[in-house]
Amino acid sequence: MESSSATSGGSTRREATRQKLYEAAVTLIAEQGFSATTVDEIAERAGVAKGTVYYNFASKSVLFEELLRHGVGLLTASLREAAERTAREGGTNVDALDAMIRAGLVFIDRYPAFTQLYVAELWRTNRTWQSTLMVVRQQAVAVVEDALREGVAGGEFSEEIDVPLTASALVGMVLVAALDWKAFQPERSLDDVHAALSRLLQGRVSGCR
Repeated sequence: MESSSATSGGSTRREATRQKLYEAAVTLIAEQGFSATTVDEIAERAGVAKGTVYYNFASKSVLFEELLRHGVGLLTASLREAAERTAREGGTNVDALDAMIRAGLVFIDRYPAFTQLYVAELWRTNRTWQSTLMVVRQQAVAVVEDALREGVAGGEFSEEIDVPLTASALVGMVLVAALDWKAFQPERSLDDVHAALSRLLQGRVSGCR
């Protein structure tokens, strides 16, 4: 039997390989599209053998589906951490939403190619991974919904707020604004973009009392 340290080392190496494949896939697919990207290209960009791709993922589609899970999982974790940190510091639910806006911007700033792919895939309905995409999207939106529901329950927000739609709108606002920032206004700083979105939040959500 393998020792626990050996098992841990093997798991770490495999995760590192999968990270290389995720990064290679997201870059290539963002550059030339899913259909035009081959497994050979992904392997070459990642610096591994083609067989390594199939050892980790059954197919290119499975790789992309897992890429979506992985990326949105990172986003969800960053949103949750921002909300929990705000709660520990005694902030309001508006503060938590504002912290999540910033966390979302930081994520998009770090992973612009993934964000571009994610938004593009949300509009497609003929992909085998569509159901997976909807599940992971809802996980991210649910973190925002929790803050809104807590705000309504505590009297911080109006009971008339449509929580699911407002949460989706806030997530969508961050995604679209950040993509516009990256594509058309790259000279603006993250702090500048966050300040603009924060003012929208303060006016549209915290003002609904």
